[in-house]
Amino acid sequence: MDLEFSGDVWHWRGPSPYHFVTVPAEECGVLEEVAPAVSYGWGMIPVSAVIGDTHWTTSLFPKDGAYVVPLRDAVRQAEGLAVGDEVTVRLEVDL
Repeated sequence: MDLEFSGDVWHWRGPSPYHFVTVPAEECGVLEEVAPAVSYGWGMIPVSAVIGDTHWTTSLFPKDGAYVVPLRDAVRQAEGLAVGDEVTVRLEVDL
C-alpha cells in the first residue's frame, strides 16, 4: 500500500527529542484498517518512506489518535528541512 501526503515538520522535546510529520486524518483511517495485519509493539507500523530524494525505513508511531512519521537528523539534513517546513511524504506499507 502506498500513501502520499503533505505536512509540517514539528519537534517533540521529550526525553528523546525528535522531529516528526503528522499523517493527515484521511490517511490515518487507511492505516488503521491495515494496522492489525502489520503493526508490532505499541501499534508501530513499519514503512519505507521518501521525502525528496531521500529514502529510508522507519516505523510510524501512534500519537493522539493519529500516526506520526519520525524524521532522522540525516533525513532532515539531506533535504534541508527545519521545523515548520511543509514536506511531501511518500510511504509504502508492506502488507
